[in-house]
Amino acid sequence: MSTLTSLAKAQAVVAGRAQPIATVRHAHLSDLPLVFIPLTMAGEANAPLAAMLGTDENRPELLIVPQPRDRAQRFDFAARLAEILLPYVEGFCAATEAVATDRGRDVRYRYLEAPQVIVPAPAGIGFVRLFGRSTRFRRTDGDYPVHPSVPLLGRWLTFFADRAEQPGSSMLLSMTDLLAAHWATGQSGHEDAHLGSLVNWIAPPPGSTGAEAARRAEDPEVCPPAGPATDPGFDNDVLGPAMDVYRAASESDDPEAEREAYRQLQELLRGQLAPTWELMWRGLRIMRAMPAGASVEGRWAQDRDVFSDFSLYVQGGGAPQARRDGAVAAATRLHKLERAMQTYAVERAFDDPLIMAEHRLGGEAFVGEVTLSAPTRVDDTGKRPVLRPRIQVVTTDPVLFTEGTTLVSPSKPAQKARVIYVTPVEDGDKTEVVLELSGGMGRGLKAPPGSVPEVGERICYTSLSLGYAPPGTFPSREETPWTHGGPPHYSIADDPLDQGDHAAAEDWS
Repeated sequence: MSTLTSLAKAQAVVAGRAQPIATVRHAHLSDLPLVFIPLTMAGEANAPLAAMLGTDENRPELLIVPQPRDRAQRFDFAARLAEILLPYVEGFCAATEAVATDRGRDVRYRYLEAPQVIVPAPAGIGFVRLFGRSTRFRRTDGDYPVHPSVPLLGRWLTFFADRAEQPGSSMLLSMTDLLAAHWATGQSGHEDAHLGSLVNWIAPPPGSTGAEAARRAEDPEVCPPAGPATDPGFDNDVLGPAMDVYRAASESDDPEAEREAYRQLQELLRGQLAPTWELMWRGLRIMRAMPAGASVEGRWAQDRDVFSDFSLYVQGGGAPQARRDGAVAAATRLHKLERAMQTYAVERAFDDPLIMAEHRLGGEAFVGEVTLSAPTRVDDTGKRPVLRPRIQVVTTDPVLFTEGTTLVSPSKPAQKARVIYVTPVEDGDKTEVVLELSGGMGRGLKAPPGSVPEVGERICYTSLSLGYAPPGTFPSREETPWTHGGPPHYSIADDPLDQGDHAAAEDWS
């Protein structure tokens, strides 16, 4: 936990309300998100019990599995889930836009929008991943056939789960993670994982403090768990007997009794899911009230690129995702995720002064006032004269940079600033920093207006950079030892242990 977040938590305790730790929203929120709240049966690995989902707050869809241990009912649930999720995804595969590539010499096309799925907590993302793994290889013919939509559903669920690992992606979001990244409450991080208490700390009801509202929300009878696990008391005292009644009714010759038992079970599960459904939309309204950061749209454009590519791949009959990556593919993927994490951290800091303040405390940035400026300075020591203005910035922040360090300002990312002098001011807590500027001022010997910071301007400089860094290099498959997935040829997707009768009989774990 950072210093400023700890301070914000202490302030939340005093104020009785969560405190913002961000000034802008760092995730994209779609105009038409799909809210998805899954429930699983206790004691059964990834066995779906129920789900509430939809894009309209006033019209949620409820799916239930009366007997989660029944494999046929599980796949019936998957088919019904596909009837909702697949049309939602396909609804974005229509309008496209042209995007210039290769410095304007070529053009490619991507969809104007992309789907966005929001679950209550990280465990919901885990459910999406496991459910996708359990369905994308299922056969639609032969023994144990499933509905043709089930394998396609599994591929899309796996796609969303993979995107959730990408730092900065907004295609599959956890509401608790989203809120906790922007607000600090007066409770522990473990308690912030409870959606009800987290939302009530941020927006407590009138006349109540965040702590009081959160305490009430922790009562499972008032606010049931957001899933996918259910409350043990509910399982033992309510759900178990209701499922026994349904089992007895289904084994009898009384269709009316079976329908009534199903209806009662449906209402019980609706009561468990409805409070979380309300909290999810409250959380969305809280987040929509924050303006989006400057880099959010660019990251969403990357999501749309990936969605467009995968959609075309699926439409072209591409194979399902493999169960496991090979050694080279896993290393490449990890490398990309690490680079994306670094870029996302810098973009958030550039977008948000509160996040940049953490870097200022750590000596990675400083903010000060420009006291001297020489915008017309020209360096003629080289083969040809070049424009190299200098400015002096006075700051009260700790300056740990040495002479020659290259810095950048979030307000002028195309311009570099090289540290020339760092001089502590005598009898004071201030530091004078002289910087030489290059870039972002055109090609002439006269700087355009506004390109050089002026005297009196308050500006931030940091060692964080969004500059290009060459990607890592990895061996080709032919150069990879057989112990790490190299020759002879081997495809995980074709593994007889991963398909066929074994796959159909595999437990959902």
